[in-house]
Amino acid sequence: MNKEEITSILPHRGKMLLIDELAVEGGIARGRYSVRGDEWFLDGHFPGNPVVPGVILCEILAQSACLLLPVDTTRGTTPYITGITSARFKASVKPGETVETECSMTRSKPPFYFTAGKLSVGEKLCVKAEFSFILVRNDGPDHDPTRERTVKGVATS
Repeated sequence: MNKEEITSILPHRGKMLLIDELAVEGGIARGRYSVRGDEWFLDGHFPGNPVVPGVILCEILAQSACLLLPVDTTRGTTPYITGITSARFKASVKPGETVETECSMTRSKPPFYFTAGKLSVGEKLCVKAEFSFILVRNDGPDHDPTRERTVKGVATS
């Protein structure tokens, strides 16, 4: 999936969309993001030695994992992270590198979903973590009923 297709699934937009490509095969979500060097989160982290913050690496993993949430239960909802456990940071990520994610669903108890993922640059493991999500209904004043979560060509169960 390209960025346009990804935005039909993820609610993230603009600078908070941290996935360039996504795919699901055999229950595994795989994503890619190329760190350009001009991202807002690199400004000041750290001067002369820019490093992608660990919380951003976790967000990239979480966005990849959202592709695993079942479409039939996510229409009209937004996935929120309710927990990050067992997060381990093994190596830094720098501008010019492309991160690759691999996530799987470990269990579900709707509206809660649990995933595990790892983020690497090439063969170098940078982060691994487990996430929990809750799907929250979009009933607020900013709810856009025309924004329905759809996945073209992706098995959702």
